[in-house]
Amino acid sequence: MFMSISTTGTAESPATDLGFLLHKHPARVQRFSTAHGEAHVFYPEAGDEACTAALLLDVDPIALVRKGRGKGRAGSPDFALAQYVNDRPYAASSLLAVALRTVFRTAMQGVCEARPGLADRPRPLRIVLPAVPVGGADSTREGSAVAMAVRLFEPLGWQVEASAIPLDAAFPEWGDSRYVRLELSAERARLADALQQLYVLLPAMDGAKHYWVAPDEVDKLLAAGEGWLAGHPERALITRRYLSRRWSLTRQAMERLELARLAEADDREAEEVDNAVDDASEEAEQEQEQNEPRPPSLAEQRRTAILAALREVGAARVADLGCGQGELIGALLKDANFTEVLGVDVSVRALSTAARRLRLDRMPERQVKRVRLVQGALTYTDERLKGFDAAVLCEVIEHLDLPRLPALEYAVFGAARPPAVVVTTPNAGYNVRWESLPAGRLRHADHRFEWDRAEFRAWAERVAAAYGYTVDIRPVGPQDDEVGAPTQLALFRLGDTTDRGATATPATTNSTTPEGGETR
Repeated sequence: MFMSISTTGTAESPATDLGFLLHKHPARVQRFSTAHGEAHVFYPEAGDEACTAALLLDVDPIALVRKGRGKGRAGSPDFALAQYVNDRPYAASSLLAVALRTVFRTAMQGVCEARPGLADRPRPLRIVLPAVPVGGADSTREGSAVAMAVRLFEPLGWQVEASAIPLDAAFPEWGDSRYVRLELSAERARLADALQQLYVLLPAMDGAKHYWVAPDEVDKLLAAGEGWLAGHPERALITRRYLSRRWSLTRQAMERLELARLAEADDREAEEVDNAVDDASEEAEQEQEQNEPRPPSLAEQRRTAILAALREVGAARVADLGCGQGELIGALLKDANFTEVLGVDVSVRALSTAARRLRLDRMPERQVKRVRLVQGALTYTDERLKGFDAAVLCEVIEHLDLPRLPALEYAVFGAARPPAVVVTTPNAGYNVRWESLPAGRLRHADHRFEWDRAEFRAWAERVAAAYGYTVDIRPVGPQDDEVGAPTQLALFRLGDTTDRGATATPATTNSTTPEGGETR
């Protein structure tokens, strides 16, 4: 991963002042350790008339996997292919932004003790980034990769030269990749401003981060964007993409940016503008909100519906297949009627998180004996899944590619064959009611498909008929007269419980999806 910063000068104001601004001596090659590799700073040229500083970031992909957290729950598109084979070591992304803050922290703050006043003086700057990823951009919504670069940098006074990098120069018919070569030029710019803008805009262009976006990222964004972000015409786009489309954080950041913009327009402090409510009344309102009952979330309503179905069939021993981070397991353990709970997930990280959230290491021995967490793939038969009263697939099937779904059907309904199976999945028809969900998009980045009510019923009835179950379809969540409920639940019951534990062969294997159930 490479970036260069160049400037020009004269004998009175030499270009080598860049070394003072960056706090890096032009005659030395310097190395710095980062969380995911090593950063090297060197000067390909250093003279009175021209000076160039280069930052080379050597990313260790193994350290990135061990210490990084991908894109959080949504998953990064770069990590979907493989953990160790991706573009992170080569493309200027959030890794480079973090390296800038690590290596050039003092320069970003606009401090130059060796030459007082030097950091405040604008000077000619040229910044070259050979490969910048632009993720999630499309011609209909956010523009092409080149257009994205222009939209973000030109309003800040930069002359932008961006060219798309082809997928393969030998095969031009393949088209362009999502990477651009970016060159920024300015006749007069402060280096500190340039570094702060890169710190924000590189992750915004990529649209993905190598670490989980926590609430403190809002403070980082506003600190780096002070003086320029509030007035940027694309501040909403920048904020949304920098915060990896975490809507609650984006809303919070946008409210604070608007307050900063109004304060700047009135030449007042933000606290003076935001004074419509005094502290006492605000505290009273917060106390009132805390005392008011909070309506249950959809996830809570889903777990409640699953528990009701399990109690309805009298299940005591339950297998949570695709247990994730253990939310349902925690609810099951609160009810003493569920005497044994098995959590299965393909993700070791999810199982580790589940163990930590359930506090298995602090749980009384009697309680610990009720729960087991094991790694396993639900598309393969597994002897450990046999013998349970019920199995739960809570928001699981939509994460499988449709061609793999029959393998899961056989592993659960044919091989494990519990007397009852509870399946929940999103109702695609309800998606039009989610204001924050763009038209045509799925609810989760990892969803391979989502079915409407007719498609889910067709699938459930086919599986039930194939493996000797009956099925009852139920809505979960607020009902809408036109599109139904946001979640749909299917309760399967084995038609003849005398063959419990025996492997069943599906009556037909010709159909893999319900009619009209293609991925949309």
